[in-house]
Amino acid sequence: MGPEPSPRENPGVTGYREWAPEAALRAFVSCVWTHGAGAAGGNQLVVPDGCADLIWRDGRFEIAGPDTGPWTSALEPGRNLFGIRVRPGAAPLLLGVPAAEARNLHLDGTELWGDRLRALAERIGAEPDRAGALLEGFARQRLTEREPDRAVGIAVTALDRPRPPSVAGLAARLGLSERQLRRRIVDAVGYGPSTLVGVLRFQRAIRLGRRAPLARAAAEAGYADQAHLGREFRRLSGVTPRRYFGQS
Repeated sequence: MGPEPSPRENPGVTGYREWAPEAALRAFVSCVWTHGAGAAGGNQLVVPDGCADLIWRDGRFEIAGPDTGPWTSALEPGRNLFGIRVRPGAAPLLLGVPAAEARNLHLDGTELWGDRLRALAERIGAEPDRAGALLEGFARQRLTEREPDRAVGIAVTALDRPRPPSVAGLAARLGLSERQLRRRIVDAVGYGPSTLVGVLRFQRAIRLGRRAPLARAAAEAGYADQAHLGREFRRLSGVTPRRYFGQS
């Protein structure tokens, strides 16, 4: 992934803010974020990005695994959420289990981490102004325990291109069998290379579509044409590209 984080949540919703983590975490952590729902509350569209999030909500933690389709997050009036988002392939930092076990799921953080996350949740509740620093501290500690799979990191970068290499060719370059690479990607990302390629292309289109005509965004992101982009947007976001970008 590039240096610009790809928001899991629709950036058009007010109250959402994200920032880059400390330098030591940037290879694995996309961003730290906060979301205040405001007095009215509301719902927010969440779309696939290959990432996983650790989210503090109402005094407890949930872990949002990698998605393969859209879903809607309900935001309670006046409530604040705090989260840390790891890049594709770095989900084991938050999960401690193969990422495929959390695909399309929201897990109770304390069921995975017990008192460790329970204590962190209490600290954030008592010191919300330090939520970002506390979440980064958890990620730093996890890095000392289990660094994400470097081969998968290289594979994710290679597959995040308009014309990605074949999995067989990429595996040979990494000194792995194709089967080994596919298994390691599923364990670290949550799904296989073909799904990952589609999600990464979709996220490139989101970034491009904010500042370019849709036909140009489709070509530069790696879609066959604008119609192809439209089909994938409806599948991965549930809405048309124009509606997603607020153009209609």
